[in-house]
Amino acid sequence: MIRTVESAPVSAPVLAAYSYCEAVTGQQARNFAYGIRLLPTPQRRAMSALYAFSRRVDDIGDGVLAPDVKVARLDDTRALLARIREGAVDEDDTDPVAVALAHAARRFPIPLGGLDELIDGVRMDLRGETYETWDDLKVYCRCVAGAIGRLSLGVFGTEPGARGAERAPEYADTLGLALQLTNILRDVREDAEDGRTYLPADDLAKFGCSAGFKGPKPPEGSDFAGLVHFEVRRARALFAEGYRLLPMLDRRSGACVAAMAGIYRRLLDRIERDPEAVLRGRVSLPGREKAYVAVRGLSGLDARHVTRRTVRRRA
Repeated sequence: MIRTVESAPVSAPVLAAYSYCEAVTGQQARNFAYGIRLLPTPQRRAMSALYAFSRRVDDIGDGVLAPDVKVARLDDTRALLARIREGAVDEDDTDPVAVALAHAARRFPIPLGGLDELIDGVRMDLRGETYETWDDLKVYCRCVAGAIGRLSLGVFGTEPGARGAERAPEYADTLGLALQLTNILRDVREDAEDGRTYLPADDLAKFGCSAGFKGPKPPEGSDFAGLVHFEVRRARALFAEGYRLLPMLDRRSGACVAAMAGIYRRLLDRIERDPEAVLRGRVSLPGREKAYVAVRGLSGLDARHVTRRTVRRRA
């Protein structure tokens, strides 16, 4: 898969649509925005369009509308996606996200079916699905995060002649799973307060945490730290596998991926050091640390660091 190079000038309406998507990304996705700022302009715009559309889907699921209204909104969004896929959205459309995504899909081989998977994942949330095992949870994670990895790969492309490039979508998907599992750990109390449980029931039972997490303290008698450390190890293994994607990307795309993944890996480090922090509030990184991770990603330092750690652990 070779990157498509922007050759034709971009019209004013399309530029305005991209500007809108970049504003949405900058305001609502700080971690994501730190990564994509490392990309060339065409790819950065396309990634912003993907984020803005994905954000719309997520906001429907997380909003205060009645469930049947949410389902109808998701159906409308899926119909809009079908119009984009069919080339039926042009620059005169009044929806800037649709205009930007349609333009991006013409410029890059983006597998738009991944956005259908995202909609499927949000519908799983609306049905209140819970997950007995990690294999069950992986299905959900692949819809809401693995698909985003594969969509992003459509924008990045792989370097001509990259060894093992046929497995790039698999690695992008796995990296998405790593990011989503980190999100699940970070948001465990917030999700519980919203009536959602994502961690597998088998894991919760194993560590005495089946009672859930609706306060700043773990369930009485539980091994909450053991549960968190167990999931952290799982996430680290996913990161290590997903990082196999990096040598297949050009330098700036690799830097973007390394920066975004690096931010989440550092979140994972913080959660591992103080597991109960996720019950007291949202764990996050300060802006200066995110900027530092972005610089390391651009230099390739984070990717090399992960590779060395992985080799040592396997040895």
